Amino acid sequence: MEALPRETIVDVLESRLRDDIFTGRHPAGSYLPPERQLADGYGVTRTTLKHAFGRLAQAGLLETRHGVGTRVRDYARFGGADLLPMLVRHSPDWIGEIFEVRRGIGALIAARAAARATGEHRAELRTLLAAVGAAGTPDAVQLADIDVHRALARATDNRVYVLLTNTLFNAYLPVRAALVGPFADAEAAHARLAPVVECVAAGDESGARAAAEAYLTATERIMLEGLA
Repeated sequence: MEALPRETIVDVLESRLRDDIFTGRHPAGSYLPPERQLADGYGVTRTTLKHAFGRLAQAGLLETRHGVGTRVRDYARFGGADLLPMLVRHSPDWIGEIFEVRRGIGALIAARAAARATGEHRAELRTLLAAVGAAGTPDAVQLADIDVHRALARATDNRVYVLLTNTLFNAYLPVRAALVGPFADAEAAHARLAPVVECVAAGDESGARAAAEAYLTATERIMLEGLA
């Protein structure tokens, strides 16, 4: 058994600062108050504040210039998809927009996989699909389903699709437990996903696209019902 991570004061401060940025308390382009004033306001040390600043700077939310101060970056203009898990944690409203991208990218990946999959890719997809039906718990079914989609992305022979797939799944992490609905029944989950794998294995691009659209639409509906 792996011990659960403990939340530190830096974790808490990072979360508070991030929420204050996303809610507009610290608007894009503005400079944060002086470090001493900000540390006193949050009830932390300046060392703790610097650690939190470092994390948020790495995430692309802050930039610090020596002798000038720390400014809030315009994440909507300059930020990347790596911010999605933070944004979903702050506001689940982002999930609807993520699902819209999921539908479009997922259907495209399935079609590309059908066109480019090798024999090795097809064998891997069949093996991973079987693991979906054999999984013993909803959580295990969900993880097995994710493995199939990662394999579909690899079968496109395009590394950007692999990274996009990883990004979308990472965006789900803050609310993954609430999205387990489509995976409560392993046999049903297998049946929904099987047509996608079958069309990809057969090299049927249009069939793979249609099957993926049907799968993504059905699972999105069930997931959104779980979030409601």
